[in-house]
Amino acid sequence: MTDRGQVIRPLIATTVIAAVAVGAAYTFGPDAQAEKVAAGKAGRTTAPKAQQARAETLTAADTCAVSARYPKRQLRGVWVATVHNLDWPSKPGLPPDRQKAEYVKILDNAVKSRLNAVFFQVRPASDAIYRSPLEPWSQWLTGAAGQDPGWDPLPFLVEEAHKRGLQFHAWFNPYRAADSASSKLPAQHPARLHPDWTVRHEGKLYYNPGLPQVRDWVTKVVTDVVKRYDVDGVHFDDYFYPYPGQGTRFADQAAYKKYGKGLPLADWRRRNVNQLVAQVSQAVHSAKPHTVFGISPFGIWRNKAQDPAGSATKGMSAYDSIYADAKAWIKAGSVDYVMPQLYWPRGFAAADYSVLAKWWADAVKGTAVDLYIGQALYRVGAADTPAWTRPGELPAHLTLNREYPEISGDVYFSAAQLAKNPLGVLDRIVKSHYTRPALPPVLRASSTPPVAPRGVKASGGRLTWQAQPGAQAYAVYRVTGGKDATCATADARNLVAVVPASGAPSYAAGGSGAYYVTTVDRLGNESPATRAG
Repeated sequence: MTDRGQVIRPLIATTVIAAVAVGAAYTFGPDAQAEKVAAGKAGRTTAPKAQQARAETLTAADTCAVSARYPKRQLRGVWVATVHNLDWPSKPGLPPDRQKAEYVKILDNAVKSRLNAVFFQVRPASDAIYRSPLEPWSQWLTGAAGQDPGWDPLPFLVEEAHKRGLQFHAWFNPYRAADSASSKLPAQHPARLHPDWTVRHEGKLYYNPGLPQVRDWVTKVVTDVVKRYDVDGVHFDDYFYPYPGQGTRFADQAAYKKYGKGLPLADWRRRNVNQLVAQVSQAVHSAKPHTVFGISPFGIWRNKAQDPAGSATKGMSAYDSIYADAKAWIKAGSVDYVMPQLYWPRGFAAADYSVLAKWWADAVKGTAVDLYIGQALYRVGAADTPAWTRPGELPAHLTLNREYPEISGDVYFSAAQLAKNPLGVLDRIVKSHYTRPALPPVLRASSTPPVAPRGVKASGGRLTWQAQPGAQAYAVYRVTGGKDATCATADARNLVAVVPASGAPSYAAGGSGAYYVTTVDRLGNESPATRAG
């Protein structure tokens, strides 16, 4: 395995991408780093609507001006990869106490950078980082697939995230059956019980996306986690059909003959993926209505040379190469968000960040699908691309995002970089973009907002209030200098804290001024604000 500190997800040079867009662009996706190691290795920023409230309750009017510099609703997340021990745990076989300590450190670094969500890989390859009745324990926990680590990490992982005000999104790889086709699988592994579900392809073992049984199985695995654990979301990354490698044909001819129904092969493959996405979406929302489902697709849907609706880019087309049609998911509303991996700098001729940010903003415009951007924190400092040697490049992406109200947040790959803070880039981002906390995006607006906090009191430098039923968190605002408080909660300029409801309903008030507290429910809806007495 290549040293984990090495830069292992190089972007393809401009002069190379156009010629080898299919063969080499494989190296772009969030799991691609881990795979290459093994190989060698928000919501919408709008002012809340005016609401009728009692005299002591503050509301923001429709006319309140909202600053793009201080978005109140913004997803700020980080991927935590378990495959090949990329982020957690640091190596297999660690005792539970060590695993817990490493995870807590990741969360504390996330909080330090004012993030509010983690996307944790619970199923790297038809295995489990949790006690599953369906699939074996992951080798990345103990070193041997199927070996019980002696504890179920997932309740701890979720609870510790929630204690810190971080959403927990369970990240699944849907089609990878085994890390290697030569892997020794436990006796009850689904790929051993159902070898007819699998396809061996270029040294790896995949589930066949063309089989209804596979779609049902993946849906069953996801639903099991949603029902048994307190996760906030379900997340897929960019791995659907295999990325182009050596040009070997994916051996799904028998399934195509049985289920193709006259469709061209490429259209049938896209339909298979679309069916899985829709099926998982329905199952997730049926199991727990507050749970969000989204996908982080490869950053290029199609190039303009292939489709007039595509982007002005010259890289691999996810639509044509891995049969992932993100525009179809957006149109169908089968995802709550898309999070394209825009792992290229501004001005990169083959895949310019500026071009792609606008293209994706246009793709979701007018829909109910949120847009977050997958950011290449792991690339910062990489000497092979001059733009990434400049500490201002990644912060500039967030500045550019402000031009597009459709962009509702960013997620960084990956957690190992939080501690490294390459070129001090996270300090820059906090200073210029995350000066205030942010509430999570609204999943679904409620006609009945949560109840405003009662008994809000300020005494001895501490705010206290009564806990409210259904609260996920409480937002604390501070208005200073006798300013008009009518629009105090319209954006994050006055937002000083988001207090998780799992702890005591209190806040250490560190400054003078008038304090207001709101209740935030599991769907992200916010109550009117109550002034501290």
